[in-house]
Amino acid sequence: MNRIPRHVGIIPDGNRRWALARGLPKEAGYEAGLPPGLEVLRLCSSVGVQEVTSYGFTQDNTKRTQVQRKAFQKACIDGVEILKHEDASLLVVGDTDSPMFPKKLVPYTQRTTFGSGKIKVNFLVNYGWQWDLNPLFAQPHVTLEGENVTKMIRSHDVSRIDLIVRWGGRRRLSGFLPVQSVYSDIYVVDAYWPDFKPEHFYAALDWYSKQDITLGG
Repeated sequence: MNRIPRHVGIIPDGNRRWALARGLPKEAGYEAGLPPGLEVLRLCSSVGVQEVTSYGFTQDNTKRTQVQRKAFQKACIDGVEILKHEDASLLVVGDTDSPMFPKKLVPYTQRTTFGSGKIKVNFLVNYGWQWDLNPLFAQPHVTLEGENVTKMIRSHDVSRIDLIVRWGGRRRLSGFLPVQSVYSDIYVVDAYWPDFKPEHFYAALDWYSKQDITLGG
């Protein structure tokens, strides 16, 4: 690999389909997604990725059944507890005014350093792209250009994403940080997220290293 992405976005999809394929209730898939999350974080850190952003759950996901909501909220809390033992700098981004946001995660909406803070981690919890961009529409007379846009959105502390890797086979962004992903390269893994293997990650990096990165230029 002759080029490592500075910032990698992770869309960990397929948890519910993974559970159903094993005769389990859908909500069982969320907890199964925690070990892959830790593994991909360590892999990112080991190869020199400086920042990683992952979906926890979206505001649209909260339309699911109560038992599923409780399961993915708990998985997000458990994920942060696991992260506390890593060398990472965590920022949780999402709508804290909603009752769907886990209150235990409110302190981490200010960036928090664990260990040496070697790698930046952004965790999207109760995140919605409309929620993120709403401040832009509240100021109609501001010219929306370049860094001006980035400073005004609610996810302003998250940098531009170089590579987005989505598990579960779906070919869509599902509202994943629309401003920061505007020039992202997107790699899709057909395997479900709980079936994560390091080979998926390395294949994505290898593919990315061969892309012609021009950012429109």
